[in-house]
Amino acid sequence: MESKIKPPRYYKPELDVLRLCAFLFVFFVHRMDLAPINSTDYYWTYHLSLIGNYGVPLFFFLSAYLITELLTREEEIFGKINIKSFYIRRILRIWPLYFTFFFLIVLLTSTTRYFGEKIPFGTQAAFTLFSGNWYISFNEWQSYCINPLWSVSVEEQLYILLPLVIFYSGQRGLKIFSFFALAVAYGTIIYYASHPTAGFSGQWTNSFVQFQFFAAGILLSVYKKGRAFKFHQLTRVILFALGIACWLIASIACEINADAPHLATIPQSVAGWLLILAGVILMFLSLIGISVKYISPSLAYLGRISYGMYVFHITIYLTVYVTFGNELAALSEKLGLIEWKNTVGFVIAFILTVTIAQLSYKYFEKPFLKLKNRYTLIPSRD
Repeated sequence: MESKIKPPRYYKPELDVLRLCAFLFVFFVHRMDLAPINSTDYYWTYHLSLIGNYGVPLFFFLSAYLITELLTREEEIFGKINIKSFYIRRILRIWPLYFTFFFLIVLLTSTTRYFGEKIPFGTQAAFTLFSGNWYISFNEWQSYCINPLWSVSVEEQLYILLPLVIFYSGQRGLKIFSFFALAVAYGTIIYYASHPTAGFSGQWTNSFVQFQFFAAGILLSVYKKGRAFKFHQLTRVILFALGIACWLIASIACEINADAPHLATIPQSVAGWLLILAGVILMFLSLIGISVKYISPSLAYLGRISYGMYVFHITIYLTVYVTFGNELAALSEKLGLIEWKNTVGFVIAFILTVTIAQLSYKYFEKPFLKLKNRYTLIPSRD
């Protein structure tokens, strides 16, 4: 798509660094699926790992903020947004890797025993239609390797709605949509708190609950109006630390722990989710607007390929800890490493995740990103 108007490029490398932080939170907590941590012996290690669940809401907040920034700038410069171009850009960024990985896992689970149980047709249909999160909410977790894809379903649901809201109602409509989403989110949270369960809780994968983070990202973008956040470096460190503290309180005191049994009271639940949201915002503020000289290009690059790392990391963990677990245990014993899963296994899993994501980004995703640029009106990172 060509235009005579050449808008300025919008790229914030600090958001890539924050995206990397979000991935690392998730990476640490998912290690506990296959390498549990004893909460009695390692209390703080356990709880610091457990708050990694909240890396997903941080992803949601970042996505909503960035897309709102790009779409509102497009509207201001061109007078309206191009919905068709937006959908094509999102398809080219998300769909190729998502569907290739998903159907590869479907094939592997149908022909081998190394990647979990065979994925039934109902699950395949739900994830194909980007409603995998709802399927999980009502049916519990599915085949292990595809479980992280629930969050992609939630994001895709936002991508359907957001350009339509902006196109038909502008920034005023965005505000109304966001405040309505917040009200629905906390109404849903109260509903779950009123119906406690000692088993799996579908609250975590419920779109209505998670849309609060999209709403917050949208509102911050709209009310910020392009103003820069200039904080002293020490202030930024304090903001990030406060964000971690909010998350720890939400996890330990309010017991908001992903799909864990939901037995919290209504005040606990509301306070816990507000603390998660506060932590997300504090972490965002700790990095947004930071000087480029403080940003490592290597960390920004890792944030750039974090989509691939997120998609692959669970499968890598399964391969390292289960498929080659005996071999790594023997190697670790020779090296004198007793708890190999938290040392050798963890390091190998991270290196493999980064390596495969790099290869995916360079040789598979980049051609689609180049094609995506034809439909880009506000130049950004990709």
